[in-house]
Amino acid sequence: MSRKVGTTSRGIRCPIIRQGDDLASIVVSSVLDAAQSEGFSLHDRDIVAVTESVVARAQGNYASVDAIATDVKQKLGGGTVGVLFPILSRNRFAICLRGIARGCKKIVLMLSYPSDEVGNELVSLDRLDEAGINPYSDVLTEEKYRELFGENLHPFTLVDYVKYYGDLIREEGCEPEIILANNPRAILNYTKTVLTCDIHSRERTKRILRQSGAEVVLGLDDLLTQSIDGSGYNRRFGLLGSNKSTENTVKLFPEECDDLVADIQNRLLEATGCLMEVMVYGDGAFKDPVGKIWELADPSISVAHTPGLEGTPNELKLKYLADNDFANLSGQALKEAIEQRIRSKGNVAGTMASQGTTPRRLTDLIGSLCDLTSGSGDKGTPIILVQGYFDNYTM
Repeated sequence: MSRKVGTTSRGIRCPIIRQGDDLASIVVSSVLDAAQSEGFSLHDRDIVAVTESVVARAQGNYASVDAIATDVKQKLGGGTVGVLFPILSRNRFAICLRGIARGCKKIVLMLSYPSDEVGNELVSLDRLDEAGINPYSDVLTEEKYRELFGENLHPFTLVDYVKYYGDLIREEGCEPEIILANNPRAILNYTKTVLTCDIHSRERTKRILRQSGAEVVLGLDDLLTQSIDGSGYNRRFGLLGSNKSTENTVKLFPEECDDLVADIQNRLLEATGCLMEVMVYGDGAFKDPVGKIWELADPSISVAHTPGLEGTPNELKLKYLADNDFANLSGQALKEAIEQRIRSKGNVAGTMASQGTTPRRLTDLIGSLCDLTSGSGDKGTPIILVQGYFDNYTM
């Protein structure tokens, strides 16, 4: 009988990870124990993925608010700093902002609107239309924003982020001034020293600011790129991808993980005889249709991965074949014709029969699947086992 199951994604439970733990050993033993307990087999090209959070925890990659403040003061001068385009998040940005404020005398906080980079709304597009506001050109002061739109609570967290961020800055003895704008040049009317906090558009924002006369331009990826008084750091991403750990510390994005994924792959091969793929994943790429929030708060979906996960899918669209090339067939004849076409497909990029398949990197697709499977709460499954991902209708 042919197989009746295609791709499966399983959350694998493991012990709570602490700093200094042998993570490779824990990952391998957890996968093997789950296979034995649940009665499933392991195969070549299975994928074992580990969330970046437990990797950073095992590495001990943490930094304090004071370390952030020290780096900010050293690199940005400690005076008035424009802080651009942060995401609206108590977990992702608030602790970073506390450290930034502690290292400055005044912050001009420029929020993008109607929403931040990952979709958290300050105000709806419909209300902007009603007020006659053009988000591409209009700069709103905090007073004008309140006059037009009043208090706006986040639909999920019930936080008024304009008030929350302003109060947080004041708590650190720093003066806040809040504006809403989407053109990065607007900040230069207030200060020439700028820290841009956007994630995936940061290089463009930096370029525009430098070309427009900014004197100092840094991003979150330029802070904590080396240890400050013994703190953790990330040479490539700095504070990007960090999360709140305690009220005074952040967990940074994990440092180099290439050795880790290779080690896990080798240990799994020794234990099972199967050559599996391994990755460390961050936020996936998917959008909540109601809250309109993307994930993507991490600077990369794949922190590290084994070479077998390079590339993009090479797939045919079955419904295209059924509706076009083999429209006159049905039943077993249709099944055999499609199987034969799949076996002989070669590279199908750009062909009509591949239209509608997902032209994304494998690591982005798999990382998104893993992020949805693991969740971010109390499931206790920071390891994901994906099986059958590289199979097709003929297998």
